[in-house]
Amino acid sequence: MLVTAGPTREPLDPVRFLTNRSSGKMGYELAHAFSGAGHTVLLVSGPTAIDVPDGVDFLPVETAAEMHAAVEHHIGRMDVAVFAAAVADYTPAMVAPEKIKKTGERITLELVRTPDILGSARESFGFAGTLVGFAAETENLEANARDKLRRKGCDLVIANDVSKPGIGFDSDHNQVLLVFPEHTEALPLATKHDLAHQLVQAIFETHAVKRC
Repeated sequence: MLVTAGPTREPLDPVRFLTNRSSGKMGYELAHAFSGAGHTVLLVSGPTAIDVPDGVDFLPVETAAEMHAAVEHHIGRMDVAVFAAAVADYTPAMVAPEKIKKTGERITLELVRTPDILGSARESFGFAGTLVGFAAETENLEANARDKLRRKGCDLVIANDVSKPGIGFDSDHNQVLLVFPEHTEALPLATKHDLAHQLVQAIFETHAVKRC
């Protein structure tokens, strides 16, 4: 099992970076649940403050490019890949070699697209196993998740509305929608620890059907 988790950090200069609010809790709970079910797990994680679950192989990364390279290197030996990380969509076009000094009232940053890790899994990496993506949305939850499922070649997309207070980023709780190719299933609000076990069961069932 391959699980990605946490945010990425895209450096601006030696002391500053662009990132997001992902805590990594959901991905780490998934890795823990997979390991507890007796599976070999590789956790590829951006920077977090969470202890690595027992029995899980751990590969720390920082940038989207580093996570892309790590996934590309390891995904070929995986049966299941779960992309729970909140990877930056853009990174600075140029990293300043020294700290950027405060000068004018405004500063303009040029950003460029980061590599699409989930989108690379099928065509670029040749991954034929069970592919699970996450969709953190603020509107049109099911429609956006289903579009992502189709475009990225996923077997399942786990979607949550991060605009709702008390769930998603920074929280110990989450409420998600499971979007499959042929149907959708809503899971009730739960702790990320409990939800991880429900998600692992859904992923196992999806993998079993794919193998038939």
